[in-house]
This record gives sequence, C-alpha cells and structure tokens, in this order.
Amino acid sequence: MAEQPGPEQSPSRRALLARIGAVAGGAAMYQAMTALGVAAESAYAGPVKLEGDARGASVLVLGAGVAGMVAAMELRKAGYRVQVLEYSDRPGGRCWSLRGGDRYTELGGETQTVGFDHGLYFNPGPWRIPYNHHAVLDYCKRLGVALEPFVQVNHNAMVHGRNAFGGKPQRYRTINADYQGGIAELLAKATKQGKLDEAVGKQDQEILLESLRAWGALNTDMTYAKSVLTSDRRGFDRDPGGGLTARPVPSEPVAIKDVLSSRLWSYLVTGSLYEFQTTMFQPVGGMDMIAKAMAREVDGLIRYNAKVTEIRQDDRGVTVTLRDAQGAGGAEQVRADWCVCTIPLSILSQIEMNVGAPMAAAIRAVPYAASVKVGLQFKRRFWEQDEHIYGGISYTDLPIRMISYPSTAYGTPGKGVLLGAYAFGPYAYEFTALPAAERVKRALEWGAALHPQYKDEFDGGVSVGWHRVPGALGCNGAWTDAKRDEHYDNLCALDGRIVLAGEHASYIPAWQEGAILSSLDAISRLHRRVVSA
Repeated sequence: MAEQPGPEQSPSRRALLARIGAVAGGAAMYQAMTALGVAAESAYAGPVKLEGDARGASVLVLGAGVAGMVAAMELRKAGYRVQVLEYSDRPGGRCWSLRGGDRYTELGGETQTVGFDHGLYFNPGPWRIPYNHHAVLDYCKRLGVALEPFVQVNHNAMVHGRNAFGGKPQRYRTINADYQGGIAELLAKATKQGKLDEAVGKQDQEILLESLRAWGALNTDMTYAKSVLTSDRRGFDRDPGGGLTARPVPSEPVAIKDVLSSRLWSYLVTGSLYEFQTTMFQPVGGMDMIAKAMAREVDGLIRYNAKVTEIRQDDRGVTVTLRDAQGAGGAEQVRADWCVCTIPLSILSQIEMNVGAPMAAAIRAVPYAASVKVGLQFKRRFWEQDEHIYGGISYTDLPIRMISYPSTAYGTPGKGVLLGAYAFGPYAYEFTALPAAERVKRALEWGAALHPQYKDEFDGGVSVGWHRVPGALGCNGAWTDAKRDEHYDNLCALDGRIVLAGEHASYIPAWQEGAILSSLDAISRLHRRVVSA
C-alpha cells in the first residue's frame, strides 16, 4: 500500500477543500466536508404528518435500512399496506454493528468470524450522532433507544506525523497549547510594537493584550515560556501532588516554528467544527440499536434474504421480481400499488427497472465513495491504563488516518475494542484490495507508531471495506456539483409509481440524518399523490 506524504507536505483542510471545490465544484467540496465532519444542520421539523385517506393502498419498500424502515413505519401508521424486501438477513443496512460470534462474508467469498468478547462491538458504518441531527435523535427518543455521550475531542489523545518530532506522537493538548501560545505571543509582540495601530485603537490594544495573555497562557512579559501557567494547559513533566513530592515540575513548550513546521496543528480544528462543538451521541450497546428498534416497530413486514432482480411498473402498480439471496428456490414476484426504493444506487444501477430516462440517467450517474474501517480487540484497555485516554480520537498521517477509543465502559477490567483505522479515498481502495487479515495486520503495524502496546496486547480484529459489502458496494453516494445540477431533482422525483429515498437522495450524504430526511420527503410526496388521485 502506497504511503501518504508527511504532514509538512499535506495541504491544510481549508486548502484541501478549496482545491476540491476548484476542481470538482461545490457539491464535491461538500462531500469532502462531510468526510471531515463538516455538514449542515438538519432541517427536521418534527414527526411527519401524512394526512388524508390512503384508501388501503399497498406499498413495496425495497431495502430495510434506516430510510426503508422509516418509510415502512410512517406509511403503515398512515393506513397503507406495507411489505419490505431486504437483501440481507438483518435490518439496518449500513447501520450495522459487529459482535462476537457474528460472521460476515464479503464479495469474493472471504468470511470473517468476529471473536470479540461478550458486550464488545464495532460499528463498521455510522458510529456517532451529531447534536443537530434532529431526526435521528427524535426517532431514538420515540423508539426508546438509549443514548450516551460520544467523545469526539480528547485533549489527552494523540496527533501524529511520520516526519514530525521524529515520528513521536504528541498529545493533542501540547500541540494545541503551544500553537495557541506561540500565536498569542507573536500577536502580543506586534501589538506592543505598535504595528496594529491602524487596526486597533490604543484602548482596545490594552484589552487585546489582556485577552491574548489569558488565551495563550502568556507570562507577565507577554512571552510563552516554561511555567506553571503554560503547563496548566499543555501538561506538567510532574503533576502537582501531595507530601514531599507535591511540587509540580513544569514542562518545556515546543517552539512555535517547530509546531508550525510539524503541521500537526491541522488536526486542531476538529473541536471547532460546528457539528463537533457540543455533545455528540451514540446508542448504548452499538449503533444497530437504532436499526433493531425500527425493526421491532415494523415487525412482520420485513422479508429478509430477498434479492431484487427486476422492478417493473405499469398504470396500476409495481411488480418486483426477486430470488432468495441464499440461493434457495426460483424467481417469484410480489406486487403493490406503489414502491419506495431505498436500494443504494451502486446496486440499483444493475437492476432492470422501467423508469423514465431522466431517473435512469440519474441512477447511473452517481458513483460510491470508498471507505474502510478496522476494529481491533486488545487484551486490556491499555489506552486508559497506560496513557489515560478515555474516549476521543487520535489523528495521524499514516494510512489508518485515525484511532478512536471507546466512549463507554471506562475503567472496566478485561478486553476492549477500538477503531483502529478509518480511511477514505485512495487509502480505502488500497485497503479494500487486501485480504481481510492483511488489513488488520497493516492497521496493527501503523497503529503501533502511536501505541507500542499494540504488538503485545492484540487479541483479534475485523475489517470492513465498503466496496466489498454485498448490498452496498460502497460507503455513500459521491455527488459532484455538476452531477447534482443535472440529475439530483430527477433522482428524487416521483417516477410513475416509484420514488427513491436514501442518503444518496439528500444533501447530508453519508449520514443517517440524510437517509431519514430523504425518506420522509419521499413518502410525503407519494402520499400527496395517493390522496389526490
């Protein structure tokens, strides 16, 4: 697997997004922003209201992911006769958790058996819920899905660059403190030298200096130097204690020129991003608690292992041809008055379907992004016991990109599972091309650069490359600005008796929120057509 250039050669997030926007347009930049955690607030305004008589109409929902099950729940409440066809043997789609004893077979036939201990899990798909994804949070509340905090930013976690500080990981807090302090000192010097006279009045300069001293932990001479004050931000060489060993030993700050050249400051923006500024959430026990709760709501409506091979509509309804995904029996057909199709476009583009040319072109137009995750189980929670990291994410320029520590069961004895890799783009394609065991091996090798305990403490792992997941063939729909302008409205439009839904039919791609909002919009338009017919 090719290695990425060191951090000093990498563009900043702002520069990277600007380049993406210049080359591919605003929608592609938005897609990249989503991958970096920058996405818009949800427009969800409360439970959908499907008013009017459905007159006993029947609906086929294709796909029992989050979008499909939301459609099934709400349509049944509105009086429709609903049946859901799902390719796999479980609900949730990409809302998925892997636990000990689970078996997962990817394209090519390789099967992984998860060896995690009881109670431990790994989320190959969505793993966190932003505070402003109101629809997901509302459904969790309505369905009784217990939530707990997800720690996005932990100042005790690591930032790492292969060519920064000799490849030695640095604590997030030290780089943050030294970067902030160094910048504050530079600005304070410029202020004291009168170089800001035109920009800031004399009185405001005094206030500015006071604020810079507080913000950057500057000394009385406006320098950022080794002291108790600076160590209270970046950490001490010896923490304050009791008795004869009580006296703290301050730590030595890194010079601002070294902080800047390391480029590790590029990771510091995370906590300032809109979605990550406040509390984030995760379902207690795994992300698929949401899928399981939805599946209970539509109990009896979902037919699993149903592989759709053809979708045909006429003036009176929609006929779907299917086969058993496990290979049992021959083809059969089911029919309904209407169809809500949530099948990922990566799959739908391979299914015979008689929709109009505009929708057909839209289905074919959207490729799917690559993503890989690796879950690693260790014999003990060494990140807590040895390094005092409780939740949060460490960042690196290695192909694994990040390590996320569990935000639950802090301090418990026994084994623990962490997210050992989360890669997008070229690294994800290269990871996916490897056998599953090799992906885990690479994640261990690269992760050891941040945590040397990996080698001795490793106890098993599992990897999921989304382009090799049957029924998905990719992580999420990857629009460009030009493609959205040309195809998005046609993709979402009601074509005869068929309407599409899913994260690919939203402006919040790769998030469950986008899938839910798309579904609610689709069924609202379908319902209006039904009651007005």
